[in-house]
Amino acid sequence: MHSLLVPPIFLLLIAAAVAAPVAFAQVPPSKARCDQLIKYFDYYGQSRGEGVTDGARNMTRIGAQSDCDDGDYPEGIALMEKLLHEKRMGIPGPDWSR
Repeated sequence: MHSLLVPPIFLLLIAAAVAAPVAFAQVPPSKARCDQLIKYFDYYGQSRGEGVTDGARNMTRIGAQSDCDDGDYPEGIALMEKLLHEKRMGIPGPDWSR
């Protein structure tokens, strides 16, 4: 009986080992990813109160936009990911669009 169960379990483990690096692959720094994170923050990170500095008026977000516009995508992406983490918003996957 054990000989019948070993091959499917073995194949399942191999499939999981092959799929794991693909699942945790990083999105390469690019203008599209930079723009995506900024749009995500602008859409979900804006407070609705008076005199707030969230959303498009957040200074960290403005700095990230400047880095992205200058072609320094890794720095802009790092700033936006840090900002999203600090705001406890989560970081969207590469397929998020709005």
